[in-house]
Amino acid sequence: MCGIVGYIGYRDAYPIILQGLQRLEYRGYDSAGIALYDGENLKLSKTKGKVEDLKIRLESEITTNGSIGIGHTRWATHGVPNDVNSHPHISNSGNLVIIHNGIIENYDPLRKELINRGYSFTSDTDTEVLVNLIEDVKIKEGVKLGKAVQIALNQTIGAYAVAVFDKTKPNEIVVARLGSPLAIGVGDNELFIASDATPFIEYTNNAIYLEDGEMAVVRNHKKLKIRKIKDDSLVDPYIQELQLNLEQIEKGGYDHFMLKEIYEQPDAITDTFRGRMLVDKGIVKMAGIDDNLEKFLNARRIIIVACGTSWHAGLVAEYIFEEFARIPVEVEYASEFRYRNPIVYKDDVVIAISQSGETADTMAAIKLAKDQGAFVFGVCNVVGSSISRETHAGAYTHAGPEIGVASTKAFTTQITILTLIALKLAKHKGTLSNSEFRAYLQELERIPAKVAKALKSNEQAEHVASQYKDASNALYLGRGYNFPVALEGALKLKEISYIHAEGYPAAEMKHGPIALIDEQMPVVVIATKKGHYEKVVSNVEEIKARSGKIIGIVTEGDEEVKKLADHVIEIPETLEPFTPLLATIPLQLLSYHIAVMLEKNVDQPRNLAKSVTVE
Repeated sequence: MCGIVGYIGYRDAYPIILQGLQRLEYRGYDSAGIALYDGENLKLSKTKGKVEDLKIRLESEITTNGSIGIGHTRWATHGVPNDVNSHPHISNSGNLVIIHNGIIENYDPLRKELINRGYSFTSDTDTEVLVNLIEDVKIKEGVKLGKAVQIALNQTIGAYAVAVFDKTKPNEIVVARLGSPLAIGVGDNELFIASDATPFIEYTNNAIYLEDGEMAVVRNHKKLKIRKIKDDSLVDPYIQELQLNLEQIEKGGYDHFMLKEIYEQPDAITDTFRGRMLVDKGIVKMAGIDDNLEKFLNARRIIIVACGTSWHAGLVAEYIFEEFARIPVEVEYASEFRYRNPIVYKDDVVIAISQSGETADTMAAIKLAKDQGAFVFGVCNVVGSSISRETHAGAYTHAGPEIGVASTKAFTTQITILTLIALKLAKHKGTLSNSEFRAYLQELERIPAKVAKALKSNEQAEHVASQYKDASNALYLGRGYNFPVALEGALKLKEISYIHAEGYPAAEMKHGPIALIDEQMPVVVIATKKGHYEKVVSNVEEIKARSGKIIGIVTEGDEEVKKLADHVIEIPETLEPFTPLLATIPLQLLSYHIAVMLEKNVDQPRNLAKSVTVE
């Protein structure tokens, strides 16, 4: 949600900030803006629309070439998307300029108080209130910008990542965060500010990630100082070396990031189990589990909290954990878990799943579970993210950057890491025999090659897409391990093509959805040979009898469903618990091609953001 970029150093700030905003487009936004200062003049330009629209406007408006500046991509919360509500925002005096991610929940009473003090407002945003509050504190208290930001933020309620600049002291940018990510790139005689590391990766691989409730005064040629917002205590900066390179965040010849990331899944899955799964020795090594093994083995139950695609991965994990390790599992939407006063025991293990590691609802669920004494284990993809720091222990998926808003490789790598955990626990509990355990390890090692084979269905998926791109609704059905895959397939279609789709357990079709089936309704049925195959075939027969259009995802060599379906896409055979890793591939490709044919913005679908860092 929203993107922040800032620069202070010896280079021209404009191209760095503009490119940084382009790198952050994947986060989702509806407007963009930039502010530059050359020591004398502050130039600001902002517009509703895309960064490309801003670039066109900048060519005529920005004449300042300065070495300090800030930029922003906004996702509207307070105030509709328009030029006026876009960031950056300037204080009434014209001296302070701010960019802000998040929500100031008590902005309305603050705004009324500031109006009583003579301040006026041109936008509908909470951000313009914040910058004028900072200015009011600065003037009233007679303090420097850093102190004014600290005092002002202690008067606010909500979530934020902010960067503030004062043109009367043009050698520093003050930044702060609470509930919204913020990274500081540390270069030689230059510093970068961004919502994540992608805007500055070619300039430095050293970064500091601010913790919640921290602020920093970023000055060139001076030591960086980080303080706690609440009590002003100093914090020692921890500089991390980034495991990221420029090639990973570029399209690499693909038309869209989403397609690139679909095709990266064989390598991503391999990278996720590499070094953890020693097949020849029959061992799964995971430090986060090894160090806390007794907590998992003695768990009353496992509670999985997640949102969106990560929630679907958690549903697959529920089947896997219960079958392999025989531990009861509950899968919760983090957004519901945090608000319903859940019962959490001290011997529960909570697994929080998030690709970005910044999901606001999941973060809140983690804090609730910790407050109630549970052990919390994080599964995320982004090193240094908030969830990786907030949890007691965890594991990274090593999927590499996922730029497309619709998650693909995040789903399969999350399932992979959760499978490894379940197998490790099963080995220690003795709920799988040694031969079963080794058979699962051997098959999991073969999965990347089988995913690569499943990707060869791309042309077939494209053909099927051409037949159903004009459908207004679609139904996805699966049973057992493949029920969550049906949910995920429907979500992918909704996200990027805007076609209404629903996923159901196949047996539930008779309890309502069957009323929707007619000759206009495409029904995607995951009918792999493993599991409840005969039952699914019966469901296919029922659809056929009502003239529904059947798209079958089947195991190689299937003949039965092939006779009934209008189209089939084959995937390699595997052990039943691993079918989601293969069955999801043609569903991703199908959604992708339909969206492309409908000329939708595949990587940045409307109204969606990659990382939902506010409620």
